[in-house]
Order: sequence, then C-alpha cells, then structure tokens
Amino acid sequence: MAEESVKTISVKDLVRKVLNHEELFILDVRNTDDFDDWKIEGKNIHIINAPYFDLLEGVDSIRDKLPSDQEIYVICAKGGSSEFVAEQIAEAGFSNVYSIEGGMKAWSEHLEPIKVGDLKNGGEIYQFVRIGKGCLSYLVVSDGKGAMIDTNRMLNPYEEFISEKNITLTHIFDTHLHADHISGGRKLAEKHGADYYLPPKDAEEVQFEYNHIHDGDEYTVGKATLKAIYTPGHTIGSTSFVVDDQYLLTGDILFIDSIGRPDLAGKAGDWVKDLRTTLYERYKELTDDLIVLPAHFMTAKEMNDDGSVAEKLGVLYQQNHGLNIDSEEEFRKTVTENLPPQPNSYQEIRETNMGKISPEEEQQREMEIGPNRCAVR
Repeated sequence: MAEESVKTISVKDLVRKVLNHEELFILDVRNTDDFDDWKIEGKNIHIINAPYFDLLEGVDSIRDKLPSDQEIYVICAKGGSSEFVAEQIAEAGFSNVYSIEGGMKAWSEHLEPIKVGDLKNGGEIYQFVRIGKGCLSYLVVSDGKGAMIDTNRMLNPYEEFISEKNITLTHIFDTHLHADHISGGRKLAEKHGADYYLPPKDAEEVQFEYNHIHDGDEYTVGKATLKAIYTPGHTIGSTSFVVDDQYLLTGDILFIDSIGRPDLAGKAGDWVKDLRTTLYERYKELTDDLIVLPAHFMTAKEMNDDGSVAEKLGVLYQQNHGLNIDSEEEFRKTVTENLPPQPNSYQEIRETNMGKISPEEEQQREMEIGPNRCAVR
C-alpha cells in the first residue's frame, strides 16, 4: 500500500503550483546546514526540515508536524532520499505523499518562461525565471528574430521555446562576466550561428573570440532595438540594455529590492564609486517609466503575481533602499559592510566563463548549487 500511496511530482509541475500561489507543505530532508543556506520559498509555502538520517526508523518524531488534510511534498538533494522518506510517511498512514523528482538539483536548474510584455514596434519580451537559483534571463523577439540576454547553462528550455515559436536567434549577450552561475551564451550562439557579445572590460582574460559591447551601441533584432549603456559597479564592464525605450535590463547592477555587490573580482573598494555613479547618475538620466528587468532576484517577495520579476524604475527610486542613501560615505559603508558570503565556487565559475577551464556537466551542477549571492544585503 505504501508504494501505491507515494507519488512523484516533477519540478516543472511544482514550479507551476508555486507560481499559482497554491498552499504547499514541503518536508526537506537534507542536512540542516544545507536547508538553512538554501530552500524552496514562495508565497503560500510551509516548509519544515527533518534530516533524512533522523527518519531512517520512521517518522514518529515529526508526525505531529505533518498535515493530514493536504498533500505532503518531500525533497532532498537529488531525489533518492525523498522517495524513502515519502514511503515512510505513507506507511505511517498519510495519503497524497509526493517525492519531488531530482530534488534540489532539479529545482536549481528549472527555467520557467514568462511573457513580460509586448514591444511597441511589434514583438515580445520573455523572462526565463530560474526559480531555484534566482537567475533571470531574457529573450527579445521581433519579426521571427530573437536575442538572448544572460543565458544560463541549461540550453534545452531555451531551444525548446525558440523552436516552438519558430524564432531565429541572431544576437546573444552577457551583460557582464558572471560569477554565480555558468553562462550558456557562447555555447548557444555556436549552436545557432548567432553572434555572441560581451563587454570587453570584463573579458581581458577570456580565452575565446567574442563581439565587443560598447556604450551607446545599438542592435537591431527584427523591428526591436537594444541600446547598450555602460553601467559599471558590479563588474568593471557591466552593461545594461534599453529595449525599445520600454525595458531596462540591468544585469546585476540593480535588483528589485537591492543593488549589486562590487566585490566578486576582489575589487570592492575600487568599484563602489562606479556603482554609485551608475545608480545615482546614469540611471537617473533615464525615464522613470522604464520597466527594470534584473538578472537576479533574491527572494520570492520580489516576484509579481504572475511569477515575473519587474518594476518601474521610478518606483525603485522611491522604494529600493540602495537608491536612497544620500551620503557617499554611508553608501560605501553600506555596500562594503553588508556583503553576503561569496557565491559557491565563484572563482571557478568565473574561470569557466572565461574559457580557462571546462568542467564536466556534473561538476558544473555542483559548482552552482546554492542560492545566488549577487546582491548587497
């Protein structure tokens, strides 16, 4: 009976439930340190932690914490331990128990495409939400042509989407040299014969050919126009894009509820001034009606009701604390003293994105495990 009572659910189906704000009860059976560092979050999620090794003899120790009137979803690191614990829960008399397929590894890698809006000259812009990692990438589509921005290394979701919509990729951009996740931009460009672009100030050590992005450059994708704006601070080369005077893709410079950290290349002291100039001068020159589309989000609180992560620039200047620090000295202090821990394997990730090392697929997964930490707290 236990095996019949235990079901599995894919991360894709679970993500839809999260984005639909369904009431979910999740039991995470990873070690407590791993759970405390990084977990599934969402508007109506109730999640508890009970390590797998504490449940080998049964679930009596957590029985009173398990709901009898709703589904129970069990997750672990890779999907194996959760199946065992789910069976234990079913044997204890609970029904509708699910093991989450692939565990937190699968959760980390899922990409959910969400339409952000229409372009004024015809076309659309889509946001690919990597909900388990907080990464956001973008596809600008116009007249059957497409441009990808800040591509993740999992290429299948992008390729399935562009194939389904019959899109020809022409341009692929990275707003900066990423340090928290491995870029799939160059590989996607090679597969589709598209041009790959990177800011040259971030690319002094890269081991491959690329097209340079310069301040003021404009790129035509169908009837859409992407204009590059040099916006250093997170990295020395960080570049933003204005799409059809409607959307501002900020990379890791400006988020919905925070601002980018300047230290992932060991240059925090040097780049704080650049960061302030970008946030307090360069972006100030732009219209408040631009919709900010960042490359990351920190928590589920930054997500809109449809799952997208976006807000008007003018609203952020009113509500984002990082944009409302009058004193330069106080800004420097805030930025340098409120940095979270470095992203896992960030130096190896940077070297991978430079083309200096080529880790195997499983090693790349391990390098990316954990939350993104690109923001000032």
